[in-house]
Amino acid sequence: MADVVIELKGLTKIYGTQPAVDHLDLEIKRGEVFGLLGPNGAGKTTTILMILGLVEPTEGEVKVLGINSTREPLKVKKWVGYLPEDVGFYEDMTGLENLKLTAALNGMEEKEAVKAAEELLEKVGLGEAKDKKVGAYSRGMRQRLGLADALIKKPQIVILDEPTLGLDPEGMKEFLELIKNLSREGGMTVLLSSHHLHQVQEICDRVGIFVKGKLIAKGTVSELAKELFSTELYTFEVAVNPMEDDLISKLMSVEGVKKVEKEGKAFIVHAEKDVSAEVAKTVVKEGYNLVRLMPKSYGLDDIYHRYFEGVQ
Repeated sequence: MADVVIELKGLTKIYGTQPAVDHLDLEIKRGEVFGLLGPNGAGKTTTILMILGLVEPTEGEVKVLGINSTREPLKVKKWVGYLPEDVGFYEDMTGLENLKLTAALNGMEEKEAVKAAEELLEKVGLGEAKDKKVGAYSRGMRQRLGLADALIKKPQIVILDEPTLGLDPEGMKEFLELIKNLSREGGMTVLLSSHHLHQVQEICDRVGIFVKGKLIAKGTVSELAKELFSTELYTFEVAVNPMEDDLISKLMSVEGVKKVEKEGKAFIVHAEKDVSAEVAKTVVKEGYNLVRLMPKSYGLDDIYHRYFEGVQ
């Protein structure tokens, strides 16, 4: 079994009478990318701050690499890199100068700091912008610099709080791919929080769905989908040409089909058994071209909305 590097037991934070984090139990393993997912205000940032030892829990315990974050926060910070939601830099200094400063604050000698900073800037795609003042950096460039800043001390764990906030879709995709590659290459553990479900599921080994301070589900996307949609094992996407509503009644006549609905450029067929062969025959018999027929896959968006429907 993989080593547990972050362990939360009964972790709770109450502000006034309102629990921001409510008896959270979670284990994150060495080398995995774990996504803490949920809407704004769910308690994700409060959880991260308690893991880092920056906020003291009301109840419960946090251990990072076996170190109690509340009692020994400085030891935790030695091994954990952190990219906050709003990362700050000295605007009138270059990217390289900002990284050298962070390296110096972490006890690196200048020669080592320059080497490490230049290597990281290349890795995050800022090699050509290293001598450019940060005040002129775009949002995406600042996020890349923030990632390099979190990595400069060669941490075993990296925590990223809403790292794709404010990025356009292409910038988001590139940044997440960068995180994935850096994790795989260096064997780092990555904990990231986000409300961008679809994009994040592409890089996470496991996810936790966080709502109103509670972790309501955790596991791989396939595990969560199997748990939630076990009664919908026979659901198919059927794409035909042309897409005409008249076909719905024909598909409903197939024995075993319970419901047919139109979703985008496909019909979704819900059945009580495997009707794929019969559906294909019906489509062709009725004079349509069958473009695609496949079992419907469920992603994080589907899982997330199903929990909010109260189906657990």
